[in-house]
Amino acid sequence: MEYNPETGNCYIPGLWNGNPPMAPVNAGYSEAVYELKKNLTQLLGKCGSTSNNILEFREWITSLWNAVKHENFIFSFRNSLVADAYMRLCTEYNKWEWEFKKEMYTWVTKAETKISNFGTVAATSEISDMKDFITVLKIEAATELTKWETMILDNLKKYFEQPEGHVYLVEGYREEFSNSVKSLRREIENSVFNQITAAADIKQGMKELNKIKENHTKEIEKAVCLLIDECRNKKLDMADKELDKEFDKMWKKTLQKLSFSEQKNTNVFTSVSHCLRGNMSNRGSLVNQLLSQKDLKDCGLATFKYTAEGAYNKFIHKVSRFFNVEDHVVAVQKMSDNIIEACTLFVTDKTEQNNRYHDTYIQEVLHIIDGSLQNNKDTKTNIEFEVSLKQHICGFAAREFQKMHKNFMQTNDPYECLLKTKEKFRADFKDLFHERDQCQKKAEEFTNQCLKPAIEDFVYRKMGPDVIDEMLTREEFSTRMSFQYSTLQDLLLTKNVHDFLSYSHSYETFVKKRILQQIKKQFSSCSATLKIEDRHLKSSVTCILDAINTAKSKKGRNLQTFVEDLCKELGDKLVISQDALGAFMVLNNADQEQFAHWLSESVKRMAECLQDELTKTLFDQKLKKLNLKPQNELFTRVIGCGKQCPFCAVPCEAGGKAHTEHFASLHRSQGFGQFRWIQTGKLITDICSSLVISDKQFRCNATNNEWHSYKCYKDIFPLWKIPPDVSL
Repeated sequence: MEYNPETGNCYIPGLWNGNPPMAPVNAGYSEAVYELKKNLTQLLGKCGSTSNNILEFREWITSLWNAVKHENFIFSFRNSLVADAYMRLCTEYNKWEWEFKKEMYTWVTKAETKISNFGTVAATSEISDMKDFITVLKIEAATELTKWETMILDNLKKYFEQPEGHVYLVEGYREEFSNSVKSLRREIENSVFNQITAAADIKQGMKELNKIKENHTKEIEKAVCLLIDECRNKKLDMADKELDKEFDKMWKKTLQKLSFSEQKNTNVFTSVSHCLRGNMSNRGSLVNQLLSQKDLKDCGLATFKYTAEGAYNKFIHKVSRFFNVEDHVVAVQKMSDNIIEACTLFVTDKTEQNNRYHDTYIQEVLHIIDGSLQNNKDTKTNIEFEVSLKQHICGFAAREFQKMHKNFMQTNDPYECLLKTKEKFRADFKDLFHERDQCQKKAEEFTNQCLKPAIEDFVYRKMGPDVIDEMLTREEFSTRMSFQYSTLQDLLLTKNVHDFLSYSHSYETFVKKRILQQIKKQFSSCSATLKIEDRHLKSSVTCILDAINTAKSKKGRNLQTFVEDLCKELGDKLVISQDALGAFMVLNNADQEQFAHWLSESVKRMAECLQDELTKTLFDQKLKKLNLKPQNELFTRVIGCGKQCPFCAVPCEAGGKAHTEHFASLHRSQGFGQFRWIQTGKLITDICSSLVISDKQFRCNATNNEWHSYKCYKDIFPLWKIPPDVSL
C-alpha cells in the first residue's frame, strides 16, 4: 500500500475514558474506527497490482486489526503529536512531584529541629509530654500532605481542561497519573512518619544520658565554686601554677565521688533479627525454620551468589549457558545485585549521619527489598531465595548499624564528655578567681561551641534541595525520555565499550554513577556552591542577630535567662547542642548588655570564618554531609519503575509511578538485551518493534527456554506494550 502523509495518518482514541471496567466508553472510538475502515477500503480499491496473495493479505489485515483492537498503536511514538503531548504531561507532573517532596522535606527538617530541642531551653512548644508532641506533629503532617495531594490533583484536572497542548491525545493516561499522586502521598507519608518517630525515640533514649551529664556538670560547678572560696580565704596572690595544682586535686577528688555506670550498648543484631522475623511472620513455618538455621552475625560477610537449585535447574542452567541464552540463575543474580546495591546505598546514607540506631532504619531496608521483589515478579524465585537474600542484606546492615551505634554511644559517654570540659572549667576557675571580665571570652565560646555547629548543620540541611533545583534546570532531568536521550548521546560520543555494557547489563548502577558524575561536574567549581551556601549562611546569621536584639530588649534579666530567651527564638531553626550549652552556662558572671554586644561581633566574625571553611571544603566532602542526597532524588526521578524491555533492555519511559503498562518511545536491537543467534552466537540486530509483527520466535527464562511467537509476546510479558513498526 502506498503511504500518503496527508491522508494515511489516523488517530484511534482509547476505548475507555480511564481504567475499565468502571470508566465510561469513549464515544469517539467507534467513529474513528469507522473512518479507518472506510479509508482502508478506499485505498484498497485504488491500489494497483501486488505481489502478495490473498492468504498473506488476510494475515496482514488480521494483524493490523488485532493491533487496533488491543490499542497497540495508541502509543506508537511515530505520531509526534502524541509524543509531544505525553512529554508535556510528564514534565508538568515531575514539577508538581518535586515541589511536593521539597515542601515536605522542609517540613520534616523543621519538625526534627523541634524534636531535638524538645525539653530544653530552646523548646518552642508548651507541650511537656513527647508522645503528645509527636501526635500533634503527625496531625500537622497529615494536614500538609492532604493539602498538597489535593493541590496536585486539582492541577492535573486543570491541565486536562486546557484547550492547548493536544491533551485529548493522552486522556487515557489521566487516571494513571491521578493514581500516581495518591501513591506518592502514601510513600511520602510513610517516610515522614518514620523520620519523626525515629527522631522522637532517639531523643527519648538520650533523656537519661543527658540527665546524668547535667548532674555531673553541676557537681563539678559546685566543687569549683568551693575551691574559689578556699583559695580566696587563704588571702594569697596565687600564681597560675599553684591554681593549676589546686584545680587538679579538686578535679581528681570530685571524679572519684561521681558514679559512672557503664552504658548499655544496644545489641543491634538482636533488634534486626526481630524485625526480619516480623517482616516474614506471615510466610509460614518453613520461613521460621530457614531463619533459625543461620545466625545473622554470620550473614552478609561474603559476596551474595545465587546458584541453581536441584538437578533439573542445574541441567537447564548448563544448557542455557551452552546456547548463550540468559538463564534463570543469571537473571536472579542480576536482580539480587541491584537490590543489594540499593540497600547498601541506604545503609551508607544512614551511617554517615552518626546517629543512634533505630528499628525504622532496618524496616526501611526491608521495605526496599520487598518493593524490588514485587517489581520483579516475572523473575521467578522461591521462599528460600528470599530468606537468603534478606539474611545477607540484614547481616551486612546490622554490622554497619552496630558500628554506628557504638560510635554514637562512645561520643556521648558521660565520663568522656566530662573529661572534654576539664580545660574549660580550669580556664573559668582562673578567670573567676582573678575576677576577670568574661564577656568577650564567653561570647566567643558560645558562638564557636553552640552556634557555629548549629549553623553548619542548618546550611547542609538546606543545601540538598538547592542542588537538586539547580540540576533540574538542565533539560536532561526534565523527564525520563530526556534523560535517556542525553545518556545515549553521551554513550555515542565517548564510544567506551565498558560503558555500553554497564548501561545494557546493569542499567540502575550505570544511571547512579552517571548522575553522580553530572552533579560533581556541575558543582566542581567553588563558585557553583558558594552562592547557595552564602544565601543560607546569611539567612541563619540574620536570624541569630535578630534573636540577640529580641532577647536584649527584655530588661532586668541575668545572663542565663538572656541565653534561654535567645535559644527559644532560634528553637525552630537551629539545633543547639545541649552539652555545649550546659558547659557554657556554668560559672558565668558576665554582664548581659556587654555579652550581647560581644556576641553580635563574634557571630559576624564566625560567619566570615565559616564561609572561608566552606569555600575550602571539597564538594565530595560536602555531598556526604547533605541530609537530602541529590543523587538519590534525581535517580528516583529518572529511573521511574526501573523496568527494562524483556528483549532489548530499553528502560520504561512511562510517567508516574502507578502506570499499568510499560513502554518506550523507541526500541532497539535485541543484542542490547543479550539475545544471540544460537547457530553463530552473534548478537541479534533485529529490533523489537519489527519482531512483534514478524513470524519469528524467541525463547528465554520466562518461557522456560521454549520457543514462543513474537506476535504473542503479551502472553509472556503482559505489562509491556511494544508498538509494531515495520519501518524501524
